[in-house]
Amino acid sequence: MKHVVVLTGAGISAESGLKTFRDANGLWEGHDVMEVASPKGFSTNPELVLEFYNQRRKQLLQVSPNKAHYDLAQLENEYKVTIITQNVDDLHERAGSKTVIHLHGELFKVRSTKTENHILNWTKDLNIGDLDHKGHQLRPHIIWFGEAVPLFDTAVDICKTADFIFIIGTSMQVYPAASLVDYAPKTIPIYYIDKNPIIVSKQNIKTISKPATIGVNEAITLLKY
Repeated sequence: MKHVVVLTGAGISAESGLKTFRDANGLWEGHDVMEVASPKGFSTNPELVLEFYNQRRKQLLQVSPNKAHYDLAQLENEYKVTIITQNVDDLHERAGSKTVIHLHGELFKVRSTKTENHILNWTKDLNIGDLDHKGHQLRPHIIWFGEAVPLFDTAVDICKTADFIFIIGTSMQVYPAASLVDYAPKTIPIYYIDKNPIIVSKQNIKTISKPATIGVNEAITLLKY
């Protein structure tokens, strides 16, 4: 089967009602991102950080996958599909996608502050005093600014095997995720779906200037014909 590698960002989740990572003035839900998405922020005010992600978790429980998520899941009937997402929600999985790589962590998981590979599923509030099996505080399983992206090399290897690339709902300006497309074979078709696309110069990129809920289906049609 031909391999479709899908790179998704906040735009696809926004169509389900989730706020994008930050708004025009650089804030995330009213907070400077470094206050709630950095090791320093967690060290300075862990209560604020935990409550921030508790609210994001509650919001995620109230939304559902949209048509774009379901279209990608259905694509697995005809192609090998690997989704590499910058999003921390589980909407791809809920829609039925079987292979999803979360570059920036997962909102419904937490991990030990001392042993990063000690990861637990978590859908409720996380509070000070919630500890791992060795008595260490738990934290959101989110890759914060300044932290390494452990699955990046895995994502690079996946991109090298792509026959097609979909880029959906992301400006591809946040590194290292933005560099992933450069590891794909040079001549394969790339479909870039975004309602406000950035200017791209690569000849093999087909830009679809539409929301994901419309553009993904259009890209799939082009893929087949």
